[in-house]
Amino acid sequence: MKARHAARVLIALALAVALVPSAGLSKSRVDDKIRQQRAKIDAVHQQLHQKRGELQTSQARVDDLQSQLAETNRNISSVNGHLADVQGHIRSTQRKLAWNQIQLTAAKQTLKRHQDALNRRLVDAYEHGDLGYVDVLLRARSFSDFVERWNDIRFLVKANESTIRARKSDEAHVVAIENGLLGVQAELSSEQDQARQQQRALDALAAQRQNLVAAADSQRRDVQAQVVQLDEMSAAEEAALEALIVEKQREEEARRLAQRRARQLAGEELPPEPGAPGELMWPVSGPITDPFGMRMHPVFHRMIMHNGIDIGVPTGTPVAAAASGTVIVASYQGNCGNMVAIDHHGGLSTLYCHLSQMFVGVGQQVQRGQAIGAAGATGDATGPHVHFQVMINGHPVDPMSYLR
Repeated sequence: MKARHAARVLIALALAVALVPSAGLSKSRVDDKIRQQRAKIDAVHQQLHQKRGELQTSQARVDDLQSQLAETNRNISSVNGHLADVQGHIRSTQRKLAWNQIQLTAAKQTLKRHQDALNRRLVDAYEHGDLGYVDVLLRARSFSDFVERWNDIRFLVKANESTIRARKSDEAHVVAIENGLLGVQAELSSEQDQARQQQRALDALAAQRQNLVAAADSQRRDVQAQVVQLDEMSAAEEAALEALIVEKQREEEARRLAQRRARQLAGEELPPEPGAPGELMWPVSGPITDPFGMRMHPVFHRMIMHNGIDIGVPTGTPVAAAASGTVIVASYQGNCGNMVAIDHHGGLSTLYCHLSQMFVGVGQQVQRGQAIGAAGATGDATGPHVHFQVMINGHPVDPMSYLR
């Protein structure tokens, strides 16, 4: 993970404080402005932290409501499928009922014809006597012929009676089937009504949850807009602070150069001025996992300026000072985690972020190559590494131009 713009401002501020004139001298007007601007930035950062928390909560609520809505829509699809099956069964049952009704009607008509024929024969027998059968018997030429004709007549009467009984049985059978199908149809109709009620309830629930999702997403967008606004405000305030720090650094650099000239005039032998490009050593040996420049932030998931380089090394790897200088920061710095910053004078400073341990303290003089801490993954980091940053007069520059 890389240090954000706020870390750069913290270092520049610490550098400005480190360069304040010796005790007894009053602090400059620029120092007062820096403190005031720092207070503004702290207030904005507190609001930004709060709004980011609200944004995470809002996003979690939107995700939860969308999950509930998806579940409701799945249930609606299931109910719709069940309802379609029930309606299919109802249509099939209705077709069977229609066919059985045709069979029942035909059976009733046949039964009626037989019944009518029997009734007519009974009436004729009552009014005129059953001359048809008697006439057949009287035409017998012998006793054996008479017996045969008598048996034929009996068989015919029994056949008619059997046909009537069969038709009545068929009619009863068709009626039973019809009653059974009517019962099934009633059950399916009840099941269809229940499915439709459930469908209406789920549709109402889906509409309610859609409204909740829309409201929650609207709230999320509002909070997101506030976060963006606070981000922009923070960037503006930090830019104003950076300008004040640069002004302070110029004052302090002018004072330092004046002191150096005074010491030279006094005959002191002074070391050469540091700060020329190419004089810094690598703080650790490892691959560059993220270079200097604009990139998609791995934690915040948006394009942001990466003000240094990331060097991938295991946790606990010793981190060396890139050049001799004075420690101006050695503390936990939010996104940057445990951080050490070294002022090398001449407007040059270096930062070392995400340390698991810090071996130096503020005000300590360190030598080039001296171990100042151990690599780690503190702060906003996705894995162990060292974020190495080079600052010239408070502005981040590509460290690759200064390393050898």
